[in-house]
Amino acid sequence: MIWPTLRAVAGKDLRLELRSKVALGQMLPFTFAVLLLFGFALDPDRGVLRQATPGLFWITMLLVTLLAVQRSYAAETADGALDSMRLAGLPAAGVFLGKWLALVVELLAVEIILAVGVIILYDPTGKVAGEPAIHWSVARLVLFVTTLATATPGLAAIGTLQGALAAGTRARDTLLPLLVLPVVAPVLIGATRALEGALGTARRTTSEGWPWVGLLVVMALVVTAAGMVAFGPLLEEDS
Repeated sequence: MIWPTLRAVAGKDLRLELRSKVALGQMLPFTFAVLLLFGFALDPDRGVLRQATPGLFWITMLLVTLLAVQRSYAAETADGALDSMRLAGLPAAGVFLGKWLALVVELLAVEIILAVGVIILYDPTGKVAGEPAIHWSVARLVLFVTTLATATPGLAAIGTLQGALAAGTRARDTLLPLLVLPVVAPVLIGATRALEGALGTARRTTSEGWPWVGLLVVMALVVTAAGMVAFGPLLEEDS
């Protein structure tokens, strides 16, 4: 039952996203607004901007994740969809994985566009005073793509689980960031360090980035497993 539920819930969330066009109408403009603000704040010193690019990338994605999770659960609670799925006897693990998978797909789509924006606006591999230009290579590109592919599932799992915890409260919009931020710190740290290795910032090499990718894989597995176990009790509490 978990696999059919996963497909049904993920398909529902993705169809809702395609119809509402929230990612196109809200997430992407928000993402580029954040990039521009960071760029204006740090542009006088290109060296600082280069060093900060990996961290700014993942801070932006954290804000996008919060926006996506808030929107997803607001729609679920408004029409009672979560209660309906619970009363229908659908496996909670399947519901969690379905919402998690839909969020992963949405975040990866935003990350691809965000990466293009970062490269165009920030030019993190360009030459700055006192530092040489960084040349892309197959090794750097593989690490870059792998970092996105391993950090996003962990980020989505944390957002999906904590979103369910906050969904049943009146202050869910303000409570969600307070629940997510302490838990997501290891993922943000690992993703930033791995991205530094891919971009060559902070004088890091690609070999220094791969151990952090290992941490991201472990975090994604642990948080996803915890979400599959805890999602059911959280739905019962919210009801």
